[in-house]
This record gives sequence, C-alpha cells and structure tokens, in this order.
Amino acid sequence: MDNRQALGRYGENLALEYLEKKGYKFVGKNIKLFCGEIDLLFCNQDALVIVEVKTKSDESFGRAADMITLKKRRKLIQLAKALWQKYPKKTVRIDVVAIDNSNKIDHLESAVQES
Repeated sequence: MDNRQALGRYGENLALEYLEKKGYKFVGKNIKLFCGEIDLLFCNQDALVIVEVKTKSDESFGRAADMITLKKRRKLIQLAKALWQKYPKKTVRIDVVAIDNSNKIDHLESAVQES
C-alpha cells in the first residue's frame, strides 16, 4: 500500500468513528457498484448516506473539502442513482467528510446534489 492509499484508509477510519459517534449506523466500506466505489455507506434516520472521504496531509493545493471536483460530483450522483435503483423506497443522500492535516473533521451533509 502506498502513502496515498494509507492516508485514504486512515481518513476513512477517522470518518467512520466520527459518524458512528454522531449516531449514524454503519452499513459498509469500499462498496463497489457497476459505476464506481462508495467510500463509506451509513444509514441515518430513514436515509442511506453515501459518504465521500477526502483526507489531506498538507494544504499546499487547497483544503480537503476543495478536492471534490465536478467529475467526482458527477460520479457521486451516479452512485447515488444506482443505490436508489437498488433501494427505491429509501432516500439517498451524499455527504462529504473532509479531514485536513491537523485531523480537523468537516462533515458536509447533503454536500453533493444534482443541479
């Protein structure tokens, strides 16, 4: 595993712990669908929550939350649609958990929406 993958796994574990403390129910990690992979999947109230985790070790190219590109947003929306097709009676939401170099966690609920 290279440094980037290790940092990503570290961030996913921090996000998992953080969201469980907030009362989210863990469903799965690194879930592969035909259109991509979901970092973390939770259930919160009646919604399935796709969580995209971004972790940065330094801020030389911006903060972690800034790393959600238009291409990534489109991919997340595609994943949400695929999940909704599988569970049509559930609400599907996309959150972002951004972790910066000081381990500061920003949880952006409903951070990605179709426009």
